[in-house]
Amino acid sequence: MFGLIKTWKALEAKGIMGINRRNADYVLKYNKRHLYPIVDDKIITKQRAIEAGIDVPEMYGVIDTEKGIDNLRAIIGDRPDFVVKPAQGAGGDGILVIADRFEEKYKTVSGKIISHEEIEHQISSILTGLYSLGGHRDRALIEYRVTPDQIFKSISYEGVPDIRIIVLMGYPVMAMLRLPTRQSGGKANLHQGAIGVGVDLATGVTLRGTWLNNKISKHPDTTNAVDGVQLPNWDGFMKLAAGCYELCGLGYIGVDMVLDQDKGPLILELNARPGLNIQIANDCGLTHRAHAVEARLAELAKKGIQETPEERMRFSQGLFGHVSIAEI
Repeated sequence: MFGLIKTWKALEAKGIMGINRRNADYVLKYNKRHLYPIVDDKIITKQRAIEAGIDVPEMYGVIDTEKGIDNLRAIIGDRPDFVVKPAQGAGGDGILVIADRFEEKYKTVSGKIISHEEIEHQISSILTGLYSLGGHRDRALIEYRVTPDQIFKSISYEGVPDIRIIVLMGYPVMAMLRLPTRQSGGKANLHQGAIGVGVDLATGVTLRGTWLNNKISKHPDTTNAVDGVQLPNWDGFMKLAAGCYELCGLGYIGVDMVLDQDKGPLILELNARPGLNIQIANDCGLTHRAHAVEARLAELAKKGIQETPEERMRFSQGLFGHVSIAEI
């Protein structure tokens, strides 16, 4: 027991944030409960983003009743590809990605051929709340299918890689690239076997990764290096993330984004309770960075100053160029 206490104190000294600290000092402190629906419902998030002029995957339509399923063909039209997802889903569950048409049927991103009726059945399951937070009735969102930028072709397996940036009061504090693997079924979900790769906030260059709690430098399926990759349009990602504070009003969030080969950086969703594995991917703790932002906020408050999203981005880039835990 003494050894465990000693180890935990050593981790705390290096700025490693645990779940209790995250919940008490950041989630509960900075996230007002009445604002949660803005981020817990992907449709509301998307609508708010569109109103704010923030780029998101185009929304083709919403189905919220069993009767509404009859409108699916009209919503899809002759589009060869699209995505069906639960508005209040979590962890990638319930998402159906259609990559192409095959005669009168559809081909999923994994190559499986399914019928129109099977898509309708999936939507019906979504409506019942099978995939929603808390099991409540849900809505189905049909939207644009993101085509990953070619930069990810050698370091990802199927699916769509995404980028998560944790933002405190509008200041980006840490970033991670999540890469699908064969084990994760093409989903960018760490708990299902995706890879988390740290990203230097200052430059957008990838660092070493973590896979199933092991540090790695190569993708297990492609065997290509995941570190040292320069992510395109990094300032675009940082600006999007910083601007999400004004979008939702929540002070501590995870901003999940993708890089589309045609449309550039797009926001997928926001998370009011972002996980802590991002620290492993970056080999760096969140607590010291969060304290630095809080000190900045206190300093500006004395002067009556509020920084713009771009100023917040530049502050974070200047202060949080990557520092390894071993160097703290």
